[in-house]
Amino acid sequence: MRIRRFLFLPLVALWLIAGSGAAMADDIRPPSEYFFQDTFGNFKDELQTAREQGKTGIMLFFEQADCPFCHRMKQTVLNRKSVQDYYRKHFLIFSVDIKGSQQITDFQGREETEKDFAFKKNGVRATPVFAFYNLKGDRIVRYTGITSNAQEFLWLGQYVVDGIYKNESFTKYKRQKRRDTNAL
Repeated sequence: MRIRRFLFLPLVALWLIAGSGAAMADDIRPPSEYFFQDTFGNFKDELQTAREQGKTGIMLFFEQADCPFCHRMKQTVLNRKSVQDYYRKHFLIFSVDIKGSQQITDFQGREETEKDFAFKKNGVRATPVFAFYNLKGDRIVRYTGITSNAQEFLWLGQYVVDGIYKNESFTKYKRQKRRDTNAL
């Protein structure tokens, strides 16, 4: 009896992993390939590209290499196909290293390092920070920290895309979305 139970439990575990893993594997993709877009660091030019592509704007992900919260967002939220597809439909998305010495061109055409752009222009001291810019290069929404899950991050995108940020805080919007979801 002991041998059968010993063999049975791993088989059940394997079956559960294989059954749920197939669906999950289709939904998980590396954020480096499917969320973030490549850039030469000229955000003024990227604004023009966003206009031409009919995007809502640009989203910048301010991060640093040793940030566990940035890593968590990449591993639990930004790797989701639904998040990647939604955000790429509406935004050009770029990563900015807040400690980086790489030269970039800001939305007004001025050159500076990533570090200066993050700290001096955007006041980023802690990461992650998600900053949304309209097609004129004006920051319209800033969200600091992690979201609780992929759904909440999708709500953040919808909050920007639908222009709700003009009339209410994300906290209030998120609270209402949770109530609506729980009512179903």
